[in-house]
Parts: sequence; C-alpha cells; structure tokens
Amino acid sequence: MAKASAFIDIPASADEVWQLIGGFDTLPDWLPFIPKSELSEGGRVRSLQTADGAKVVERLETFDNTGKTYSYSILHAPFPATEYLATIKVEAQGQGARVTWSGRFTPDGVSETEVEALFAGIYQGGLEALRANYPA
Repeated sequence: MAKASAFIDIPASADEVWQLIGGFDTLPDWLPFIPKSELSEGGRVRSLQTADGAKVVERLETFDNTGKTYSYSILHAPFPATEYLATIKVEAQGQGARVTWSGRFTPDGVSETEVEALFAGIYQGGLEALRANYPA
C-alpha cells in the first residue's frame, strides 16, 4: 500500500482553522481547485467538481470534532489509485496550528512512486492554499 503525507503550520488557533476546514462540505471555502461541493446521503458523501471540470465523489468514514480530524475514502475519481483512505487533522502547535493531510492507497496502472508523488503534491498544494487564508 502506497502512502503520502504533508503538513503545514498556520498562524491561527487550532479551533479557528478547524472552523474553516472541519466541515465535510467546506473544501470550496479554502481549496481553489475544488470550486463546488454537494452533500448527499445525510452529509456522508460529497460530490466535488474540480477547477478543470473533473468529478470526485468521496465518503466520510470517520469524524471527530473534539479531536479535529476526519477520514474519507474515494468512491469515484480520475486518479490512478484504489482503496484510498485519507485523513485531515488539525493540532494545536504553540500559538498556532499544524494541519496534516495524509493518505494511503493502492496504485492502479502506475508505479507506487508516481501515485505517492501525485497525492503528496495534491496535499501540499491544498495545505498551501489553506495557509493563504491566514496572513501572518
């Protein structure tokens, strides 16, 4: 099983960051390459549209508001991976917060190195977009 992970430190409290990213339907609020999200199945499934028009469908697997973390799987996406499970976690870090986005998955038609690089880039780019919401 392949893995990827990225983290970023943000100059805002963990509570403030979780307020922005903790909702399963909030990606369009902080992630420019996901301009549209619609919930279904009682809020457990989100259908996302990417900036280039691709569709991604994800299922919320675990949610811990107190622990400021949730995990989700991909039901449908144009990515070369199966058995995808990712986690977003916000932790207090001094006066600020550390956000970690990590995932594990099985490559499908590409090498483990290629799919790990793909998701590491997605996670890092997403976290940098999140960081842009909090000017120093």
